[in-house]
Amino acid sequence: MRFKPKLWYPIAAILAVLNLASIPFAAGEPWHALAHGALAVAFGLWAQRLKQRRDQGVDQQSLETPGAGSDRIEGLEDELTRLRQELGEAQERLDFTERMLTQRAQEAQRAEPRP
Repeated sequence: MRFKPKLWYPIAAILAVLNLASIPFAAGEPWHALAHGALAVAFGLWAQRLKQRRDQGVDQQSLETPGAGSDRIEGLEDELTRLRQELGEAQERLDFTERMLTQRAQEAQRAEPRP
């Protein structure tokens, strides 16, 4: 059996609201009211987490559907490949420049007479 955030989100939200609404009725007993407050916060946070997971599930499904989105994904993959190549070339140039600067610095140190 699979856990379904779509089903549990409204349940958690309702439990949070019910516990929040029951705080004034339990005001005569501070620990009882505190327990309802803590439960309201806990269920509220759980509902928020379930909503995020539900929304991510919708996003994941939209990425998996074939069609116009797949062309866009292929274009992004091509762009990513091109950017990786450019980054590799830039790193090679940077390494070359660093080697040249180090070599010149060493030559300059050798050329200077020591007192």
